[in-house]
Amino acid sequence: MTNIGLFNSGHGAEASGLRQLKAVHWNLEVPRLYEEALRRNEAELAQGGALVATTGSHTGRSPKDKFVVRDEGTENEVWWENNGAITPEQFETLYQDFLSHAEGRELFAQDLHGGADPCHRVKARVFTELAWHSLFIRNLLIRPERETLSDFVPELTIIDLPSFEAQPHRHGCRSKTVIAIDFSRRLVLIGGSAYAGEMKKSVFTYLNYRLPKVGVMPMHCSANVALDEAGQSALFFGLSGTGKTTLSNDSSRMLLGDDEHGWSPDGIFNFEGGCYAKTIRLSRNAEPEIYATTERFGTVMENVVIDPETRVPDFDDASRTENTRCAYPLDFIANASTTGRAAHPKNIVMLTCDAFGVMPPIARLTGAEAMYHFLSGYTAKVAGTERGLTAPEATFSTCFGAPFMPRHPSVYGNLLRDLIAKHAVDCWLVNTGWTGGGVGTGRRMPIRVTRRLLTAALDGSLSQVEFRRDPYFGFQVPVSVPGVEAQVLSPVETWTNKVAFAETATRLVAMFQENFKRFAEHVDADVRAAEPSAQAIAA
Repeated sequence: MTNIGLFNSGHGAEASGLRQLKAVHWNLEVPRLYEEALRRNEAELAQGGALVATTGSHTGRSPKDKFVVRDEGTENEVWWENNGAITPEQFETLYQDFLSHAEGRELFAQDLHGGADPCHRVKARVFTELAWHSLFIRNLLIRPERETLSDFVPELTIIDLPSFEAQPHRHGCRSKTVIAIDFSRRLVLIGGSAYAGEMKKSVFTYLNYRLPKVGVMPMHCSANVALDEAGQSALFFGLSGTGKTTLSNDSSRMLLGDDEHGWSPDGIFNFEGGCYAKTIRLSRNAEPEIYATTERFGTVMENVVIDPETRVPDFDDASRTENTRCAYPLDFIANASTTGRAAHPKNIVMLTCDAFGVMPPIARLTGAEAMYHFLSGYTAKVAGTERGLTAPEATFSTCFGAPFMPRHPSVYGNLLRDLIAKHAVDCWLVNTGWTGGGVGTGRRMPIRVTRRLLTAALDGSLSQVEFRRDPYFGFQVPVSVPGVEAQVLSPVETWTNKVAFAETATRLVAMFQENFKRFAEHVDADVRAAEPSAQAIAA
Protein backbone atom coordinates (compact mmCIF):
# COMPACT_ATOMS: atom_id res chain seq x y z
CA MET A 1 0.00 0.00 0.00
CA THR A 2 1.30 3.43 -0.92
CA ASN A 3 0.76 6.23 1.57
CA ILE A 4 0.73 9.65 -0.02
CA GLY A 5 0.57 12.88 1.97
CA LEU A 6 0.78 13.81 5.62
CA PHE A 7 -0.21 11.17 8.18
CA ASN A 8 1.04 9.27 11.22
CA SER A 9 1.99 5.71 10.31
CA GLY A 10 0.93 4.50 13.74
CA HIS A 11 -2.61 5.71 13.20
CA GLY A 12 -3.11 5.13 9.49
CA ALA A 13 -5.56 3.14 7.44
CA GLU A 14 -4.56 -0.10 9.15
CA ALA A 15 -5.84 1.23 12.47
CA SER A 16 -9.28 1.43 10.86
CA GLY A 17 -9.02 -2.13 9.56
CA LEU A 18 -8.42 -1.11 5.94
CA ARG A 19 -5.98 -3.46 4.23
CA GLN A 20 -4.31 -4.14 0.89
CA LEU A 21 -5.19 -0.74 -0.49
CA LYS A 22 -3.58 0.43 -3.70
CA ALA A 23 -2.90 3.83 -2.13
CA VAL A 24 -4.06 6.26 0.52
CA HIS A 25 -3.92 9.98 -0.27
CA TRP A 26 -3.60 11.70 3.10
CA ASN A 27 -4.87 15.21 3.82
CA LEU A 28 -4.55 16.50 0.27
CA GLU A 29 -5.29 20.18 -0.10
CA VAL A 30 -7.55 21.83 -2.65
CA PRO A 31 -5.31 21.93 -5.79
CA ARG A 32 -4.34 18.25 -5.48
CA LEU A 33 -7.94 17.19 -4.90
CA TYR A 34 -9.00 19.16 -7.98
CA GLU A 35 -6.32 17.39 -10.03
CA GLU A 36 -7.39 13.97 -8.80
CA ALA A 37 -11.13 14.61 -9.28
CA LEU A 38 -10.61 15.89 -12.84
CA ARG A 39 -8.12 13.17 -13.76
CA ARG A 40 -10.61 10.50 -12.66
CA ASN A 41 -13.51 12.18 -14.51
CA GLU A 42 -15.38 12.54 -11.23
CA ALA A 43 -16.17 16.21 -11.85
CA GLU A 44 -16.02 19.15 -14.25
CA LEU A 45 -14.70 22.68 -13.94
CA ALA A 46 -17.19 25.55 -14.03
CA GLN A 47 -16.48 29.06 -15.20
CA GLY A 48 -15.08 30.91 -12.20
CA GLY A 49 -13.26 27.88 -10.81
CA ALA A 50 -15.80 25.79 -8.89
CA LEU A 51 -15.71 22.01 -9.16
CA VAL A 52 -19.02 20.49 -10.35
CA ALA A 53 -19.97 16.90 -9.54
CA THR A 54 -23.12 14.82 -9.97
CA THR A 55 -24.39 12.32 -7.43
CA GLY A 56 -26.32 9.93 -9.65
CA SER A 57 -29.65 8.58 -8.42
CA HIS A 58 -29.10 9.91 -4.88
CA THR A 59 -29.60 13.67 -5.05
CA GLY A 60 -30.56 13.97 -1.38
CA ARG A 61 -30.23 12.13 1.91
CA SER A 62 -31.66 8.63 2.38
CA PRO A 63 -33.02 8.79 5.97
CA LYS A 64 -34.79 5.43 5.70
CA ASP A 65 -31.45 3.77 4.95
CA LYS A 66 -29.79 5.05 8.13
CA PHE A 67 -29.24 2.58 10.99
CA VAL A 68 -27.78 2.61 14.50
CA VAL A 69 -26.23 -0.41 16.20
CA ARG A 70 -28.49 -1.55 19.02
CA ASP A 71 -26.30 -2.85 21.85
CA GLU A 72 -25.99 -2.60 25.63
CA GLY A 73 -24.67 0.94 25.39
CA THR A 74 -27.42 2.29 23.13
CA GLU A 75 -30.42 0.15 24.18
CA ASN A 76 -31.71 2.71 26.69
CA GLU A 77 -30.08 5.79 25.16
CA VAL A 78 -31.36 5.89 21.56
CA TRP A 79 -34.86 6.92 20.45
CA TRP A 80 -35.68 3.72 18.57
CA GLU A 81 -39.04 5.01 17.38
CA ASN A 82 -37.08 7.33 15.11
CA ASN A 83 -33.85 5.40 14.45
CA GLY A 84 -33.51 2.17 12.51
CA ALA A 85 -31.66 -0.57 14.37
CA ILE A 86 -29.17 -3.23 13.33
CA THR A 87 -27.43 -5.77 15.52
CA PRO A 88 -23.72 -5.69 16.37
CA GLU A 89 -23.34 -8.86 14.32
CA GLN A 90 -24.96 -7.29 11.25
CA PHE A 91 -22.76 -4.23 11.59
CA GLU A 92 -19.64 -6.40 11.89
CA THR A 93 -20.60 -8.29 8.73
CA LEU A 94 -21.18 -4.98 6.96
CA TYR A 95 -17.85 -3.66 8.20
CA GLN A 96 -15.91 -6.69 7.01
CA ASP A 97 -17.62 -6.49 3.62
CA PHE A 98 -16.67 -2.79 3.45
CA LEU A 99 -13.03 -3.68 4.13
CA SER A 100 -13.07 -6.38 1.46
CA HIS A 101 -14.68 -4.01 -1.04
CA ALA A 102 -11.96 -1.41 -0.38
CA GLU A 103 -9.09 -3.81 -1.11
CA GLY A 104 -7.06 -2.75 -4.16
CA ARG A 105 -8.62 0.71 -4.26
CA GLU A 106 -7.17 4.17 -3.85
CA LEU A 107 -8.73 6.06 -0.96
CA PHE A 108 -8.55 9.65 0.22
CA ALA A 109 -8.26 10.46 3.91
CA GLN A 110 -8.95 13.75 5.70
CA ASP A 111 -8.27 14.42 9.40
CA LEU A 112 -10.71 17.08 10.59
CA HIS A 113 -12.53 18.51 13.59
CA GLY A 114 -16.26 18.59 14.24
CA GLY A 115 -16.76 21.51 16.65
CA ALA A 116 -15.03 24.88 17.06
CA ASP A 117 -14.90 24.57 20.87
CA PRO A 118 -11.79 22.52 21.78
CA CYS A 119 -13.56 21.25 24.91
CA HIS A 120 -16.37 19.64 22.93
CA ARG A 121 -15.10 18.91 19.43
CA VAL A 122 -14.60 15.46 17.91
CA LYS A 123 -11.55 14.47 15.90
CA ALA A 124 -12.91 12.82 12.74
CA ARG A 125 -11.02 10.79 10.15
CA VAL A 126 -12.91 10.45 6.87
CA PHE A 127 -11.94 7.89 4.21
CA THR A 128 -13.54 8.39 0.78
CA GLU A 129 -13.16 6.63 -2.55
CA LEU A 130 -13.98 9.82 -4.48
CA ALA A 131 -11.57 12.74 -4.56
CA TRP A 132 -14.40 15.28 -4.75
CA HIS A 133 -15.94 13.78 -1.61
CA SER A 134 -12.64 14.37 0.15
CA LEU A 135 -12.73 18.02 -0.94
CA PHE A 136 -16.37 18.31 0.11
CA ILE A 137 -15.81 17.10 3.66
CA ARG A 138 -12.61 19.14 3.91
CA ASN A 139 -14.67 22.22 3.07
CA LEU A 140 -17.49 21.36 5.47
CA LEU A 141 -15.61 20.37 8.63
CA ILE A 142 -12.96 22.32 10.51
CA ARG A 143 -9.43 22.00 9.15
CA PRO A 144 -6.76 21.66 11.87
CA GLU A 145 -3.44 23.43 11.55
CA ARG A 146 -1.31 21.31 9.22
CA GLU A 147 1.52 20.95 11.71
CA THR A 148 -0.83 19.15 14.13
CA LEU A 149 -1.75 16.38 11.69
CA SER A 150 1.33 14.21 12.28
CA ASP A 151 0.00 13.06 15.66
CA PHE A 152 -3.74 13.20 14.89
CA VAL A 153 -5.60 10.31 16.54
CA PRO A 154 -9.28 10.04 15.44
CA GLU A 155 -12.18 9.72 17.85
CA LEU A 156 -14.64 9.07 15.02
CA THR A 157 -13.97 7.27 11.73
CA ILE A 158 -16.12 7.46 8.60
CA ILE A 159 -15.62 5.12 5.64
CA ASP A 160 -17.49 6.37 2.57
CA LEU A 161 -17.70 3.97 -0.40
CA PRO A 162 -20.44 4.95 -2.87
CA SER A 163 -19.65 1.94 -5.09
CA PHE A 164 -20.45 -0.51 -2.28
CA GLU A 165 -23.89 -2.11 -2.53
CA ALA A 166 -25.44 -3.41 0.67
CA GLN A 167 -27.43 -6.65 0.85
CA PRO A 168 -30.54 -6.30 3.04
CA HIS A 169 -30.75 -9.99 3.95
CA ARG A 170 -27.07 -10.02 4.94
CA HIS A 171 -26.63 -6.60 6.53
CA GLY A 172 -30.01 -5.95 8.14
CA CYS A 173 -30.76 -2.89 6.01
CA ARG A 174 -33.56 -2.16 3.53
CA SER A 175 -31.81 -1.49 0.19
CA LYS A 176 -28.44 -1.33 -1.55
CA THR A 177 -27.88 2.00 0.23
CA VAL A 178 -26.76 2.03 3.85
CA ILE A 179 -25.61 4.58 6.43
CA ALA A 180 -24.69 2.62 9.56
CA ILE A 181 -23.45 4.11 12.83
CA ASP A 182 -21.89 2.21 15.72
CA PHE A 183 -21.70 4.70 18.60
CA SER A 184 -19.76 2.26 20.78
CA ARG A 185 -17.03 1.76 18.18
CA ARG A 186 -17.29 5.37 16.97
CA LEU A 187 -17.49 4.15 13.38
CA VAL A 188 -19.71 5.19 10.44
CA LEU A 189 -20.10 3.22 7.19
CA ILE A 190 -21.69 4.89 4.15
CA GLY A 191 -22.35 2.82 1.04
CA GLY A 192 -24.46 2.93 -2.09
CA SER A 193 -24.88 6.72 -2.23
CA ALA A 194 -22.72 9.42 -3.77
CA TYR A 195 -24.66 12.21 -2.03
CA ALA A 196 -21.88 13.89 -0.05
CA GLY A 197 -24.19 15.37 2.57
CA GLU A 198 -24.45 11.95 4.25
CA MET A 199 -20.90 12.40 5.57
CA LYS A 200 -21.44 15.72 7.29
CA LYS A 201 -24.78 14.64 8.75
CA SER A 202 -23.11 11.55 10.21
CA VAL A 203 -20.74 13.77 12.17
CA PHE A 204 -23.72 15.82 13.34
CA THR A 205 -25.56 12.65 14.40
CA TYR A 206 -22.56 11.51 16.42
CA LEU A 207 -22.32 14.88 18.22
CA ASN A 208 -26.09 14.82 18.82
CA TYR A 209 -25.57 11.55 20.66
CA ARG A 210 -22.47 12.50 22.62
CA LEU A 211 -22.92 16.13 23.67
CA PRO A 212 -26.15 15.98 25.75
CA LYS A 213 -24.31 13.64 28.14
CA VAL A 214 -22.04 16.56 29.08
CA GLY A 215 -24.75 19.22 29.21
CA VAL A 216 -24.19 20.67 25.73
CA MET A 217 -27.17 21.30 23.46
CA PRO A 218 -26.51 20.20 19.84
CA MET A 219 -28.67 22.14 17.38
CA HIS A 220 -29.72 21.95 13.73
CA CYS A 221 -29.50 25.69 13.25
CA SER A 222 -27.57 28.52 11.67
CA ALA A 223 -26.19 31.39 13.73
CA ASN A 224 -24.99 34.96 13.32
CA VAL A 225 -23.76 37.77 15.55
CA ALA A 226 -24.42 41.52 15.68
CA LEU A 227 -21.47 43.65 14.62
CA ASP A 228 -22.02 46.26 17.34
CA GLU A 229 -20.27 46.35 20.70
CA ALA A 230 -22.86 44.14 22.36
CA GLY A 231 -22.18 41.37 19.83
CA GLN A 232 -25.48 39.60 20.52
CA SER A 233 -25.90 36.30 18.72
CA ALA A 234 -29.00 34.72 17.19
CA LEU A 235 -29.92 31.12 16.32
CA PHE A 236 -32.03 30.06 13.33
CA PHE A 237 -33.61 26.60 13.63
CA GLY A 238 -35.08 24.94 10.57
CA LEU A 239 -35.01 22.03 8.18
CA SER A 240 -33.23 22.18 4.84
CA GLY A 241 -34.92 24.67 2.53
CA THR A 242 -36.57 26.80 5.23
CA GLY A 243 -33.98 29.59 4.97
CA LYS A 244 -31.30 28.87 7.57
CA THR A 245 -28.44 29.60 5.20
CA THR A 246 -30.09 32.48 3.35
CA LEU A 247 -31.32 34.35 6.43
CA SER A 248 -28.16 33.92 8.50
CA ASN A 249 -26.09 35.32 5.61
CA ASP A 250 -26.74 38.95 6.48
CA SER A 251 -24.10 41.50 5.53
CA SER A 252 -24.99 43.58 8.59
CA ARG A 253 -24.13 40.69 10.94
CA MET A 254 -21.23 38.25 11.34
CA LEU A 255 -21.95 34.70 10.18
CA LEU A 256 -21.08 31.99 12.69
CA GLY A 257 -22.31 29.05 10.62
CA ASP A 258 -25.21 27.89 8.47
CA ASP A 259 -26.31 24.48 9.74
CA GLU A 260 -25.02 22.88 12.97
CA HIS A 261 -24.06 24.37 16.34
CA GLY A 262 -23.62 23.54 19.99
CA TRP A 263 -24.68 25.54 23.06
CA SER A 264 -22.45 24.99 26.06
CA PRO A 265 -22.15 26.79 29.42
CA ASP A 266 -19.61 29.06 27.69
CA GLY A 267 -21.78 30.09 24.73
CA ILE A 268 -22.45 28.79 21.22
CA PHE A 269 -20.03 27.25 18.74
CA ASN A 270 -20.13 26.06 15.15
CA PHE A 271 -19.69 22.36 14.42
CA GLU A 272 -18.45 23.05 10.91
CA GLY A 273 -15.83 24.95 8.96
CA GLY A 274 -17.95 25.50 5.88
CA CYS A 275 -21.41 26.03 4.43
CA TYR A 276 -23.67 23.82 2.32
CA ALA A 277 -26.05 26.16 0.53
CA LYS A 278 -28.93 25.40 -1.81
CA THR A 279 -28.38 26.94 -5.25
CA ILE A 280 -31.64 26.30 -7.09
CA ARG A 281 -32.78 29.65 -8.50
CA LEU A 282 -29.83 31.32 -6.78
CA SER A 283 -29.72 35.03 -7.60
CA ARG A 284 -26.70 37.32 -7.64
CA ASN A 285 -28.90 40.19 -6.53
CA ALA A 286 -30.92 38.43 -3.82
CA GLU A 287 -28.08 36.40 -2.28
CA PRO A 288 -24.80 38.02 -3.36
CA GLU A 289 -22.62 36.46 -0.65
CA ILE A 290 -23.63 32.90 -1.52
CA TYR A 291 -23.63 33.57 -5.27
CA ALA A 292 -20.04 34.81 -5.09
CA THR A 293 -18.87 31.47 -3.65
CA THR A 294 -20.03 29.68 -6.81
CA GLU A 295 -17.37 31.62 -8.73
CA ARG A 296 -14.52 30.64 -6.41
CA PHE A 297 -11.80 28.02 -6.80
CA GLY A 298 -12.34 25.53 -3.99
CA THR A 299 -16.14 25.47 -4.01
CA VAL A 300 -17.83 22.16 -4.79
CA MET A 301 -21.16 22.33 -6.61
CA GLU A 302 -23.49 19.29 -6.55
CA ASN A 303 -25.83 18.47 -9.44
CA VAL A 304 -25.69 22.01 -10.83
CA VAL A 305 -26.18 22.04 -14.60
CA ILE A 306 -23.46 23.88 -16.51
CA ASP A 307 -23.33 24.88 -20.17
CA PRO A 308 -21.18 22.32 -22.04
CA GLU A 309 -19.37 25.03 -23.99
CA THR A 310 -19.09 28.07 -21.71
CA ARG A 311 -19.19 26.11 -18.39
CA VAL A 312 -21.50 28.78 -16.97
CA PRO A 313 -23.84 27.36 -14.28
CA ASP A 314 -27.60 27.51 -14.83
CA PHE A 315 -29.03 27.78 -11.34
CA ASP A 316 -32.60 27.77 -12.69
CA ASP A 317 -32.19 24.30 -14.18
CA ALA A 318 -33.76 21.70 -11.86
CA SER A 319 -33.60 18.82 -14.36
CA ARG A 320 -31.29 16.82 -12.08
CA THR A 321 -32.86 17.84 -8.79
CA GLU A 322 -34.32 20.77 -6.89
CA ASN A 323 -31.63 20.06 -4.30
CA THR A 324 -28.68 21.59 -6.16
CA ARG A 325 -26.03 22.78 -3.72
CA CYS A 326 -22.64 24.36 -3.23
CA ALA A 327 -20.17 23.50 -0.46
CA TYR A 328 -17.53 26.08 0.42
CA PRO A 329 -15.23 27.00 3.31
CA LEU A 330 -16.68 29.47 5.79
CA ASP A 331 -13.97 32.01 5.05
CA PHE A 332 -15.39 32.41 1.53
CA ILE A 333 -18.02 34.60 3.23
CA ALA A 334 -16.50 38.02 3.88
CA ASN A 335 -18.27 38.61 7.20
CA ALA A 336 -17.78 35.10 8.61
CA SER A 337 -16.43 34.49 12.10
CA THR A 338 -12.81 33.41 12.32
CA THR A 339 -13.32 31.56 15.61
CA GLY A 340 -16.68 29.86 15.11
CA ARG A 341 -17.65 30.82 18.67
CA ALA A 342 -19.92 33.45 20.24
CA ALA A 343 -21.64 34.44 23.47
CA HIS A 344 -25.02 33.09 24.54
CA PRO A 345 -27.79 34.04 22.09
CA LYS A 346 -30.21 36.90 22.67
CA ASN A 347 -32.72 35.64 20.07
CA ILE A 348 -33.89 32.26 18.81
CA VAL A 349 -35.75 32.08 15.50
CA MET A 350 -37.63 28.92 14.54
CA LEU A 351 -38.16 28.77 10.80
CA THR A 352 -41.18 26.94 9.46
CA CYS A 353 -42.07 26.53 5.81
CA ASP A 354 -45.87 26.43 6.16
CA ALA A 355 -47.20 24.51 3.18
CA PHE A 356 -50.82 25.38 4.10
CA GLY A 357 -50.28 29.17 4.08
CA VAL A 358 -52.18 29.88 7.31
CA MET A 359 -49.36 30.81 9.70
CA PRO A 360 -48.26 34.45 10.13
CA PRO A 361 -44.86 35.62 8.88
CA ILE A 362 -43.66 36.05 12.48
CA ALA A 363 -44.93 35.31 15.99
CA ARG A 364 -43.48 35.89 19.46
CA LEU A 365 -43.19 32.78 21.65
CA THR A 366 -43.03 32.26 25.39
CA GLY A 367 -40.53 29.73 26.71
CA ALA A 368 -43.24 27.05 26.92
CA GLU A 369 -44.45 27.85 23.40
CA ALA A 370 -40.88 27.72 22.12
CA MET A 371 -40.43 24.23 23.56
CA TYR A 372 -43.79 23.15 22.10
CA HIS A 373 -42.87 24.32 18.60
CA PHE A 374 -39.32 22.99 18.90
CA LEU A 375 -40.64 19.52 19.74
CA SER A 376 -43.32 19.79 17.05
CA GLY A 377 -40.91 20.95 14.34
CA TYR A 378 -43.68 21.78 11.87
CA THR A 379 -42.46 22.64 8.40
CA ALA A 380 -42.56 21.35 4.85
CA LYS A 381 -39.90 19.12 3.39
CA VAL A 382 -38.69 20.91 0.29
CA ALA A 383 -38.42 19.08 -3.02
CA GLY A 384 -35.12 17.26 -3.53
CA THR A 385 -33.73 17.32 0.02
CA GLU A 386 -34.64 13.66 0.44
CA ARG A 387 -34.63 10.93 -2.18
CA GLY A 388 -37.99 10.66 -3.95
CA LEU A 389 -39.33 14.00 -2.77
CA THR A 390 -40.51 16.02 -5.77
CA ALA A 391 -42.87 18.60 -4.21
CA PRO A 392 -43.23 20.35 -0.84
CA GLU A 393 -44.75 18.06 1.78
CA ALA A 394 -46.11 19.13 5.15
CA THR A 395 -44.38 17.32 7.98
CA PHE A 396 -43.53 17.43 11.66
CA SER A 397 -39.79 16.92 12.14
CA THR A 398 -39.10 17.19 15.85
CA CYS A 399 -36.26 19.47 16.93
CA PHE A 400 -36.28 20.73 13.32
CA GLY A 401 -34.03 17.81 12.46
CA ALA A 402 -35.53 14.42 13.45
CA PRO A 403 -33.36 12.38 11.02
CA PHE A 404 -30.24 13.42 12.95
CA MET A 405 -31.56 13.02 16.51
CA PRO A 406 -30.49 9.72 18.10
CA ARG A 407 -31.89 10.58 21.55
CA HIS A 408 -35.48 11.21 22.52
CA PRO A 409 -36.62 14.74 21.55
CA SER A 410 -37.42 15.56 25.19
CA VAL A 411 -33.68 15.38 25.95
CA TYR A 412 -32.99 18.21 23.51
CA GLY A 413 -36.21 20.05 24.32
CA ASN A 414 -35.51 20.19 28.06
CA LEU A 415 -31.93 21.30 27.45
CA LEU A 416 -33.14 24.09 25.18
CA ARG A 417 -35.89 25.24 27.53
CA ASP A 418 -33.45 25.46 30.47
CA LEU A 419 -30.99 27.47 28.38
CA ILE A 420 -33.73 29.85 27.15
CA ALA A 421 -34.83 30.52 30.72
CA LYS A 422 -31.32 30.87 32.11
CA HIS A 423 -30.22 33.40 29.50
CA ALA A 424 -33.56 35.24 29.01
CA VAL A 425 -33.66 34.54 25.28
CA ASP A 426 -36.38 36.07 23.07
CA CYS A 427 -38.03 33.44 20.84
CA TRP A 428 -39.74 33.86 17.48
CA LEU A 429 -41.55 31.62 15.00
CA VAL A 430 -41.06 32.73 11.39
CA ASN A 431 -42.99 31.38 8.40
CA THR A 432 -40.87 31.32 5.24
CA GLY A 433 -43.48 29.19 3.45
CA TRP A 434 -46.68 30.22 1.75
CA THR A 435 -49.11 33.12 2.16
CA GLY A 436 -52.46 33.81 0.51
CA GLY A 437 -53.07 30.07 0.13
CA GLY A 438 -51.23 26.80 0.28
CA VAL A 439 -48.91 25.12 -2.20
CA GLY A 440 -50.33 25.57 -5.70
CA THR A 441 -52.61 28.46 -4.72
CA GLY A 442 -50.65 30.96 -2.65
CA ARG A 443 -47.17 32.37 -3.09
CA ARG A 444 -43.96 32.04 -1.13
CA MET A 445 -43.53 34.61 1.61
CA PRO A 446 -41.57 37.54 0.11
CA ILE A 447 -38.01 37.40 1.40
CA ARG A 448 -37.99 41.19 1.83
CA VAL A 449 -40.84 40.79 4.35
CA THR A 450 -38.99 38.07 6.24
CA ARG A 451 -35.78 40.09 6.35
CA ARG A 452 -37.57 43.22 7.53
CA LEU A 453 -39.32 41.34 10.35
CA LEU A 454 -36.12 39.56 11.38
CA THR A 455 -34.21 42.83 11.48
CA ALA A 456 -36.86 44.27 13.80
CA ALA A 457 -36.80 41.15 16.00
CA LEU A 458 -33.01 41.07 16.31
CA ASP A 459 -32.55 44.79 16.98
CA GLY A 460 -35.26 44.74 19.66
CA SER A 461 -37.70 47.12 17.98
CA LEU A 462 -40.28 44.42 17.25
CA SER A 463 -40.80 43.82 20.95
CA GLN A 464 -42.10 47.39 21.26
CA VAL A 465 -45.01 47.12 18.79
CA GLU A 466 -48.60 46.11 19.54
CA PHE A 467 -49.36 42.38 19.44
CA ARG A 468 -52.57 40.37 19.04
CA ARG A 469 -53.21 36.75 19.99
CA ASP A 470 -53.64 34.42 17.02
CA PRO A 471 -57.08 32.77 17.29
CA TYR A 472 -55.84 29.42 15.97
CA PHE A 473 -52.33 28.96 17.37
CA GLY A 474 -52.50 31.12 20.49
CA PHE A 475 -49.14 32.84 20.07
CA GLN A 476 -48.68 36.60 19.77
CA VAL A 477 -48.49 38.26 16.34
CA PRO A 478 -47.54 41.90 15.66
CA VAL A 479 -50.43 44.08 14.52
CA SER A 480 -48.28 46.41 12.46
CA VAL A 481 -44.59 46.76 11.62
CA PRO A 482 -43.10 49.71 9.70
CA GLY A 483 -42.25 48.68 6.15
CA VAL A 484 -44.54 45.60 6.13
CA GLU A 485 -48.04 45.54 4.65
CA ALA A 486 -50.58 45.07 7.48
CA GLN A 487 -52.53 42.34 5.70
CA VAL A 488 -49.45 40.13 5.40
CA LEU A 489 -49.28 40.03 9.20
CA SER A 490 -52.84 38.68 9.33
CA PRO A 491 -52.88 35.52 7.16
CA VAL A 492 -56.66 35.37 6.78
CA GLU A 493 -56.60 38.76 5.05
CA THR A 494 -54.34 37.35 2.31
CA TRP A 495 -56.89 34.67 1.39
CA THR A 496 -59.74 35.37 -1.03
CA ASN A 497 -61.82 32.51 0.40
CA LYS A 498 -62.09 33.14 4.15
CA VAL A 499 -64.10 29.95 4.75
CA ALA A 500 -61.36 27.89 3.12
CA PHE A 501 -58.82 29.64 5.34
CA ALA A 502 -60.74 28.72 8.51
CA GLU A 503 -61.10 25.09 7.39
CA THR A 504 -57.41 24.84 6.51
CA ALA A 505 -56.21 26.46 9.74
CA THR A 506 -58.47 24.21 11.81
CA ARG A 507 -57.13 21.16 9.99
CA LEU A 508 -53.55 22.21 10.70
CA VAL A 509 -54.34 22.76 14.38
CA ALA A 510 -55.68 19.20 14.52
CA MET A 511 -52.45 17.97 12.95
CA PHE A 512 -50.44 19.75 15.64
CA GLN A 513 -52.58 18.17 18.36
CA GLU A 514 -52.32 14.67 16.92
CA ASN A 515 -48.56 14.93 16.42
CA PHE A 516 -47.90 16.18 19.95
CA LYS A 517 -49.61 13.22 21.62
CA ARG A 518 -46.29 11.32 21.49
CA PHE A 519 -44.55 14.04 23.52
CA ALA A 520 -47.27 15.01 26.00
CA GLU A 521 -46.13 12.68 28.79
CA HIS A 522 -42.55 13.96 28.55
CA VAL A 523 -43.27 17.67 29.11
CA ASP A 524 -44.62 19.91 31.86
CA ALA A 525 -48.20 21.20 32.02
CA ASP A 526 -47.32 24.68 30.74
CA VAL A 527 -45.85 23.19 27.56
CA ARG A 528 -48.98 21.10 27.01
CA ALA A 529 -51.02 24.26 27.57
CA ALA A 530 -49.12 25.96 24.73
CA GLU A 531 -50.76 23.64 22.24
CA PRO A 532 -53.12 25.21 19.66
CA SER A 533 -56.56 24.79 21.16
CA ALA A 534 -59.99 24.05 19.73
CA GLN A 535 -61.42 26.12 22.58
CA ALA A 536 -59.33 29.10 21.46
CA ILE A 537 -60.75 28.78 17.95
CA ALA A 538 -64.32 28.65 19.24
CA ALA A 539 -63.71 31.71 21.38
